[in-house]
Amino acid sequence: MSAARHDLAAAGAHLAALGLSPGSSGNLSIREGSRVLITPTGTDLAAIDPDGLAVLDLDGTHRDGPRPSKEFPLHTAFYRRDPAARAVIHLHSRHATAAACRPAWSQHSALPPLTPYFVMRVGQTPLLPYAPPGDPRQATELEQLPFPFRAALLQNHGPVVSGPSVSTAMDAAIELEETAALILALGPLPARLLTNTEAGALAEKYGTSWSG
Repeated sequence: MSAARHDLAAAGAHLAALGLSPGSSGNLSIREGSRVLITPTGTDLAAIDPDGLAVLDLDGTHRDGPRPSKEFPLHTAFYRRDPAARAVIHLHSRHATAAACRPAWSQHSALPPLTPYFVMRVGQTPLLPYAPPGDPRQATELEQLPFPFRAALLQNHGPVVSGPSVSTAMDAAIELEETAALILALGPLPARLLTNTEAGALAEKYGTSWSG
């Protein structure tokens, strides 16, 4: 078994244990060269079979293994737009999905710079307009957005996060969920946000992106 397959299974088990993947929702992938290993359709992330992953080309062509998650276009779009991306995580986590049902904070980010860790681990997170799950047009829109980002919220659907490794993508997905929870907990209360200067300095230091 390759280390990549083991890492993907371990990440799924951890995210499920945190309650971020109810039922058989969510899907994970990892890039190995010009191929993508992705969880099959209907997979329980708590019980990923490392030897039972679907294998795709970067254009989405199914090469081996079971039928991939219908969300595979989002995964391959992230890999094509960002050569540094090595893992993609899509969840239906409660708070991030709730945040995806609300208007975006700005054009570049659905969520504001509420904490330094959101900027450091996630960065700006655009809100993509609603599309039915698996709609390739949404993946095309994600791929063509003309500014950098590693995570997005799918309107009325949930978060999708990429990273240079499985662990960094997982950390970003967890931080995104926590930030959404904090924002929902604050409700209409006034909150002190990081300034564009503060957020920009953190993004530059930690290799994320923040346009304000």
